[in-house]
Amino acid sequence: MDFNVKRLAADAGTFLSRAVQFTEEKFGQAEKTELDAHLENLLVRAENTKQWTERIMKQTEVLLQPNPNVRLEEFVYEKLEKKAPTRMNNHELLGQSMIDSGSEFGPGTAYGNALIKCGETQKQIGGAERELIQSAAINFLTPFRNFLDGDFKTILKERKLLQVKRLDLDAAKTRLKKARMADARAAAEQELRMTQSEFDRQAEITRLLLEGVSSTHAHHLRCLNDFVEAQTTYYAQCYQYMVDLQKQLGSFPSSFSNNNQSSVSGGASISVPTIPVSASLPSVSAGHGSSTASGGFNELRSSNGSRKARVLYDYDAASSSELSLLADEVITVSSVPGMDSDWLMGERGNQKGKVPITYLELLN
Repeated sequence: MDFNVKRLAADAGTFLSRAVQFTEEKFGQAEKTELDAHLENLLVRAENTKQWTERIMKQTEVLLQPNPNVRLEEFVYEKLEKKAPTRMNNHELLGQSMIDSGSEFGPGTAYGNALIKCGETQKQIGGAERELIQSAAINFLTPFRNFLDGDFKTILKERKLLQVKRLDLDAAKTRLKKARMADARAAAEQELRMTQSEFDRQAEITRLLLEGVSSTHAHHLRCLNDFVEAQTTYYAQCYQYMVDLQKQLGSFPSSFSNNNQSSVSGGASISVPTIPVSASLPSVSAGHGSSTASGGFNELRSSNGSRKARVLYDYDAASSSELSLLADEVITVSSVPGMDSDWLMGERGNQKGKVPITYLELLN
């Protein structure tokens, strides 16, 4: 019991000495040992690494899961060490709605069949999104979180201990200055040597830990490459799914610019899961099918003649100037001066009206 009381009194005295030294330093009334410039730079770099790692983690989590309520729920389950309930993501929900509505309208109808195909593709994209989130969590977010919860906490602990050793060193220097008697000076000098040795040893430990941040940067670089590869795979898969969907729907050139001449090729293909950095989105020159179809319509407009065309999908006229269409029927189409380039004049017997070219396939 006596030993415990003495130990408690000694600890209290040491703590008080440090508090006095810290307060006097703040008011400029006591000497303060400065850390060497290299160690100071290492401390600054470690703090910057911590701050930017936290910010990158936060923004990545927002990117992967935009819903803050879901992020909060996942955080709670993680702290409780329980598995969060599985729920469909937005693409899967959209896909299921399309499939259900397509089944309601009838898979045998053009619209119903198209809805079902689009829904299946949306669900495929949702599955690819799940793979991206899982890959990013394992290969990117987890190493970043491990650094913050492990290595950096160790650095903080040792940095705090270094601060304590510095205060002890400066307090010992102050006591040596105030010592007048020979015995007191001898004791103060011995204490100074001991505190100097402890400070130097702690500074070396802290320096070694801080220099390890360079290895952390190298590890995080590899994690960043893994994240970019996962994103590349995800976007390549999504693009391929949409290209396949266009083929299934029998898509024809769609206008995206003011002159209505730009088109997206239905015959483009890419390598999944990876694509080269220099790869570009399909253009008019990427395939011959779209160019041929576009050239046929352009030739028809320039000749002012007429051609037979097969109807690809059902079309309900939006006004009296348009002609309703039925899939697979054959009509006569011609160009009228001044008409929008997305439309032609269609004729079926005595019926006549505007028809959209994206619903047509010119026949030879």
